[in-house]
Amino acid sequence: MECIVLTQKEKDRLVTHAVEQQPNESCAMLLGEKIDDVWNIKEVFLTENIDESQTNFTISPDELLKGYKLAEKMHLELVGVFHSHPNSDAIPSSTDKKFMQNNPVPWIIFSGVSNNMRAYLLDLDVIEIPIKID
Repeated sequence: MECIVLTQKEKDRLVTHAVEQQPNESCAMLLGEKIDDVWNIKEVFLTENIDESQTNFTISPDELLKGYKLAEKMHLELVGVFHSHPNSDAIPSSTDKKFMQNNPVPWIIFSGVSNNMRAYLLDLDVIEIPIKID
């Protein structure tokens, strides 16, 4: 079964970023390597939500380029997308599902309502995958 692995420090960094960006959605690129069915996060690249929206996020082309250049420099790849839902549960929205098709990596969503974090992968449908803290 597929899962995504991150450290407690990386998780704390993502939660802090989400809380600091409220009331807007936060976002980040998760860099690492995929080995078999395990998506291993090695680097969290925090990004700005240029939409400044509570219900959508967009990472600027400049920041995406910086993130991909960092991944290349570190011999990593994009292994996940992180964003928050400040006012709803950690479940992919219809917009998230649409963009998951373009980015077929795990998506981690943090809920500002329940303060929990969940991960999803788009297969034939959206499936929830475990988050393991290493």
